[in-house]
Amino acid sequence: MKKQFTLFLLLITAGISYAQKTEYAITTDIKYYPESTYKNDSYKAERCILDVYYPKDKKGFATIIWFHGGGITSGSKEIPQALKDKGYAIIGVGYRLHPKVKAPVYIEDAAAAIAWAFNNIEKYGGDPSLIFLSGHSAGGYLDLMVGLDKQWLAKYNIDANKVAGLIPFSPQCVTHFTVRKEQGIPEKQPTIDKYAPLFHVRGDMPPILLITGNREMELLGRYEENAYFERMMKLNGQKDIRLFEIDGYGHNMADPAYPLLLNEVKRVLEMKKK
Repeated sequence: MKKQFTLFLLLITAGISYAQKTEYAITTDIKYYPESTYKNDSYKAERCILDVYYPKDKKGFATIIWFHGGGITSGSKEIPQALKDKGYAIIGVGYRLHPKVKAPVYIEDAAAAIAWAFNNIEKYGGDPSLIFLSGHSAGGYLDLMVGLDKQWLAKYNIDANKVAGLIPFSPQCVTHFTVRKEQGIPEKQPTIDKYAPLFHVRGDMPPILLITGNREMELLGRYEENAYFERMMKLNGQKDIRLFEIDGYGHNMADPAYPLLLNEVKRVLEMKKK
């Protein structure tokens, strides 16, 4: 009789757990600039849109804004499968690309999308104080540019330090090679100007986790850029910044990096509760 009662409780518990399983919804192709600015601009209408994947009937969840990679010359908005169903909203952002536009247009697009999230995620149930920036390669570069250089979000009356954390995957920390191409500078000639995250190092940033592939397998000095960026941020007073090098992977290191991203979001959320 005791065993039967225990089994009954297990079945009830399993039924409750199943009934309480979080459901997710997605809203696609949302324009993140004012509607009027898309008029007679088919390229903007094609690229400057985002998707929101979010838990239904939940409140107060965190949001991860994801910028795709592609060297600022290719790629499309995406919501990585590895980030789905984890209790967070995921915003996949499209932005304009070289050669149809030049710097700083794609940085402006990233800032506009982030501002949209701050102003609208609460409508979906999210907490605007829990917005994280992430993305791979060019997407990571955009994370850092908007997070470090406060002018881009200030345009929308948003303090960049309101971002909960930055978790870029293999970001360029010197001036991006596509920006250098626009300036007539060869790919193997690094520069640090206003379009370089390194130009804007400061010590009052939210937490930052930098993730790269193995230094010998990564793109042209990509690990070393990140290591120098980490060092200069610390010298400027940044307390919460770490660099993680994934052994056995080159630039295509996103798959093993996703769990690190999720762990970092969890860590920062737990810190905020203290």
